[in-house]
Amino acid sequence: MKGQGTRFVSKMSNSDQLPAQPATATAYWTVGPEKGELRREDLPAPGPGEALVRTLYSGISKGTELVVHNARVPECVAEEMAAPNQEGSFPSPVKFGYLSVGVVEAGPADWLGKTVFCLYPHQDRYVVPVESLTEVPEDVPARRAVLTGTVETAINGIWEAGPRLGDRVAVIGAGLIGGMVAKLLRSFPLGRLQLIDVDPAKRAFAETLGVEFSHPDDALPDCDIVIHCSASEAGLGRALQLAGDDGDVIEMSWYADRKVTVPLGEDFHARRLSIRASQVGVVARAHRHRRTNADRLQLAVSLLRDPGFDAFLTGSSPLAELPDVVQRLSDGTLDALCHVIEYPVSGDPAIDPATTEATR
Repeated sequence: MKGQGTRFVSKMSNSDQLPAQPATATAYWTVGPEKGELRREDLPAPGPGEALVRTLYSGISKGTELVVHNARVPECVAEEMAAPNQEGSFPSPVKFGYLSVGVVEAGPADWLGKTVFCLYPHQDRYVVPVESLTEVPEDVPARRAVLTGTVETAINGIWEAGPRLGDRVAVIGAGLIGGMVAKLLRSFPLGRLQLIDVDPAKRAFAETLGVEFSHPDDALPDCDIVIHCSASEAGLGRALQLAGDDGDVIEMSWYADRKVTVPLGEDFHARRLSIRASQVGVVARAHRHRRTNADRLQLAVSLLRDPGFDAFLTGSSPLAELPDVVQRLSDGTLDALCHVIEYPVSGDPAIDPATTEATR
């Protein structure tokens, strides 16, 4: 049960292997607007069909996690936007995050020792049903595997868009998700692909991905599909201008509580355009009856065999610095695509227990 700790027992079954000492975990909680802290909490013992995971790395999905950090989740969608293993509720206190990679230390015998990805918040050890775990292939480095959740998001957006042979496609916003979408689309037999951003420094990033870069003012029009990932009003307006007649705009941005004005009286209406949302909580409608969320995650982690994805990992910090890292990402003093959090080896303290507060 959430919030109630227990002790590990020394009794072991043939399929489960449990440590015999009391267990605690260190987790990151958002406790107020622009305020986060590391807390020590009791760790429940794994039951039947559950696994104890020791975290190796977690990743900060900057766009969504900063919405939570700044207490900007709209109340009307708070339930829908909850992460799979979230504790607490918006705006705070809440334990939120979903890019975690670790090693199974206890649980069913066929999972022991495996490196796994899990949609779990930033926490050094945790217990989940094995159905929540995605096995990381041996040829995918654990650090790179934190990108599994963002690759999954990009896959869902591409499934929603449904690009076809020879299509002209534009991706607006060269951040983590936009860049990920562009990288995946690079292998498609498209007629044209441009990654578009207002920041000229993103050109080097696009070149690393092997994708053509353009400033919005210079982007080519008459696109069959425009995938919008900039989370900006100007970006969405430009997407409508770049889409060709009867074209599709796939909106992957989350604006949270911001109000956005869209020029529906211009290109949208006159040229019969379509705007469709893509949100990773459910499989895109084109595949919803034939793919599960687990299938989508397995596909995502398999794609990470490509070392080119390392371009999205743009910095790292130890767990003890996580509250400061999130604040620096929020105020702009730290720039990153996916910032990786590194966890101490088993037995090393992540934080000083005297400086933290237990969850209630």
